[in-house]
Amino acid sequence: MTLVAPAVAAPPRAGRKPRRDNRFSAWLFLLPALAYIVVFFGYPLAANVVMSTQDYTVKSFYTGEAPFVGFANYAAVFDNPLFSTAVVNTVLFTAGSLVFQFGIGLALAVFFSGRFLGSALLRSLLLLPWLLPLVVSGAVWRWMFDEDHGVLNAALRLVGLDAVPWLSSTGWALPAVILTNIWIGIPFNLVILHGGLRAIPASLYEAASLDGAGPWQRFRHVTWPLLRPVTGIVLMLGLVYTIKVFDVIMVVTGGGPANATQTLTTWSYRLSFGDFAFGQGAAVGNVLILVATAFGLLYLRSAKATLAEAAA
Repeated sequence: MTLVAPAVAAPPRAGRKPRRDNRFSAWLFLLPALAYIVVFFGYPLAANVVMSTQDYTVKSFYTGEAPFVGFANYAAVFDNPLFSTAVVNTVLFTAGSLVFQFGIGLALAVFFSGRFLGSALLRSLLLLPWLLPLVVSGAVWRWMFDEDHGVLNAALRLVGLDAVPWLSSTGWALPAVILTNIWIGIPFNLVILHGGLRAIPASLYEAASLDGAGPWQRFRHVTWPLLRPVTGIVLMLGLVYTIKVFDVIMVVTGGGPANATQTLTTWSYRLSFGDFAFGQGAAVGNVLILVATAFGLLYLRSAKATLAEAAA
């Protein structure tokens, strides 16, 4: 007699319901972040774009009427002689800040890469400019730049030099705000670059020393090539941040004297809340957003390339 094994019912095929549930749960987790982005970033950005195409004045707040003018606000901004001044000041402010922030930050990072007594305490103290509110930092430097009672001019007089009109001279005002921003940005460069230096294996330096490489050769052929991915990210983040600096300039100089420190950010504020030309102020803001977005995309591209190099 042949025994036949009882048929075992096949397990029910899993449908797509669990996968759909997982997707639904994922969207639920993402929903608060998406709502935050839409409400606090998407809507203001869209409203700013719409305002830049309207003749929006103080009267519009009461009547709700803002005639559509197309690109007339952009044409007025580009034809304004102050536009070129603001662009040049923005470029000089950004370039001057980045070069010295990165250079001094890199030098300090290399200095603190060696272990010595009190290095951790000194690094902590150097973080203070980064931790202070920007308004406080700007107010302190404004007092230091005071022509009559400032610390800097007091030091110059002490060594027999004449006082410098830091905030009242069109030739010294921009270097003054650049110096302030350099002081604020050095800790950021120091922290990121120091972390990148700590990630370089010490065995590479030992091998270079055995081959007869001096300090400069070790930096040039070991430190700098391995630090290049971190360097690109630091410079790109610093560029995106510096190009939109507003509070430091407003506290120290207010864009003056005679528009000597007027950048795109401060000019947008002046057009909107000084001249009440809200449409033109929005247009300047959109130009700045486009520039920052372009550099932001470059940053994302560089970050992607850095991750690809690290994974290789």
